[in-house]
Amino acid sequence: MGIQERERKMYRPLRRAGLEVIPDAVPDGTMPFVSGYRPEDIVGGFSHPYKTPRLVQRLNEDWYDLAVSSGLLDHQREFLVLLPHGTHTHHALLPKEHLHYGRHTPSPVWTRVRLLDRWDIMGRGAASAFLGIRAGHPGFSMMALDSSVYISCSTGEIGVDVRAVAHPAHSENILQDLEWYAHWDYPRTDKELQKRIAAWLAGRGPGTAPLTRPGRPGAGRRRGA
Repeated sequence: MGIQERERKMYRPLRRAGLEVIPDAVPDGTMPFVSGYRPEDIVGGFSHPYKTPRLVQRLNEDWYDLAVSSGLLDHQREFLVLLPHGTHTHHALLPKEHLHYGRHTPSPVWTRVRLLDRWDIMGRGAASAFLGIRAGHPGFSMMALDSSVYISCSTGEIGVDVRAVAHPAHSENILQDLEWYAHWDYPRTDKELQKRIAAWLAGRGPGTAPLTRPGRPGAGRRRGA
């Protein structure tokens, strides 16, 4: 996708939702993906059933409270959001978004954004198809610029779940899951993502704890997206 097409198809809808895209500004060393966190990694979050009155408003209010309290936003209200390549939308990725079973579409990548004064993440953002499938049915991954917190939002059968994970790059559960995926020999794995994860793991600084290679992810483990 060219710059002009990306501006028209992705950046403008996100701007209408209150997110100003800052191209080519992701901090060096940002972990490419978050997956495999467990309850002990979660430091905050909320859930709302779809039948909740004023659902979009409640979701927006709770998301902002969590974003501020967890440190997602920096002093300029900037953070990272995982966005798809090209013209692929969140809706297009949904049937194939399970990390451990591969994708037929390009891997999503972190993009730096700034939260504008007027925003609607859970309404217009979700309806843009880049942060969900429709208003009140959001789905996204966000991370602080310094990687100190990761926030995941997913839609289930009965409602919306949002979870905050502290210091994902230091979580043994997440690191083991990424290590496992980077070396998983399976034809349908996302080869591009495997390479990026392997490169990031190899570039971790000295003094980091060694990883114990797991046989496979734990049953019932909650995954990031």
